[in-house]
Amino acid sequence: MKKMLKTLGLAFALTTAALSNAEPLKVGFVYVSPTGEAGWTLTHDIGRLHLEETFGDKIETTFVENVPEGADAERVITQLAKSGHDIIFTTSFGYMNATLKVAKRYPNIKFEHATGYKRADNVATYFDRIYEARYLTGMIAGHMSETDVIGYIGAFPIPEVIRGINAFTLGAQSVNPDIKVKVVWINTWFDPAKEREAADSLINQKADVVTFHTDSPAAVQAAQTAGVYSIGYHSDMTAYGEKSHLSSSVHNWNEYYVERIQAVMDGTWTSTDTWKGISANMTDIAPISADVPEEVVAQVLEAKAMIASGELHPFKGPIINQAGDIVIPAGQSLDDGALLTMDYYVSGVEGKLK
Repeated sequence: MKKMLKTLGLAFALTTAALSNAEPLKVGFVYVSPTGEAGWTLTHDIGRLHLEETFGDKIETTFVENVPEGADAERVITQLAKSGHDIIFTTSFGYMNATLKVAKRYPNIKFEHATGYKRADNVATYFDRIYEARYLTGMIAGHMSETDVIGYIGAFPIPEVIRGINAFTLGAQSVNPDIKVKVVWINTWFDPAKEREAADSLINQKADVVTFHTDSPAAVQAAQTAGVYSIGYHSDMTAYGEKSHLSSSVHNWNEYYVERIQAVMDGTWTSTDTWKGISANMTDIAPISADVPEEVVAQVLEAKAMIASGELHPFKGPIINQAGDIVIPAGQSLDDGALLTMDYYVSGVEGKLK
């Protein structure tokens, strides 16, 4: 019996030593813009840091920022794969094909692509239903606008961005049917100078609230300078416009990243397509400015609770497109397939899709 206990004790000691000497899981991130202090990339880097806090020395994280979409992205992702990373998160829509190419060459490495729709056995996709938060911040903008004109800066005319424009417009029109949303496309995710120029242009067209689907807080800063309101995106941008910033539509990747890394460690990781929203705490809005009346805040928070419960869908009919056609009949809501392929403006949006 003593010999058996001694043997078991030795086996336990060897197992413990093996675990303590195990190499940490190597986790890589590829960012399209600087980590900075606000914006899309910051939210992913917050998630990366949360991983380090959660798993400690069980993991090792690295990131590469300011990686252009295209050939440079493929080169960077390949370098991460070659350097022994076990899982790589690529966090921009334009990284999709590059991620798939590299994943095909490295079938034993796991890849996760944010905002994309193409998957493989070792490539998962993920995004949040940020359009839900867009609808809510649209409600705030609709209440606060006095000119009934809202300016919207778009990066690229892809379904993700178009969906956000339409959700924001519908939210604004739900409280102010006279709202018009003017859109300017700048064809880049991150260029503070272009974003600032676009914001100034929209303000000159009588927009007294500006928002955007780009990465920097330049539009918030422009609004602050011009004395009009702004709605931020990706993260809370209050610090960039304390007098202008009303709220932001924000992402929360922390829980998702922990779940996926734990799955790798458990050996249960599979290629999945994740698209969750307010009900799963993957999407939210930043604190609402004190300039917004209390009754408006209460209305927005009530709508948020209704979205979380499924009682309110931002794209519930009747909804009419820019051409005057009914795209969503009364009583019906868009399914995920229609949301993911959205290629039209709703009524009230001004400008043409490029």
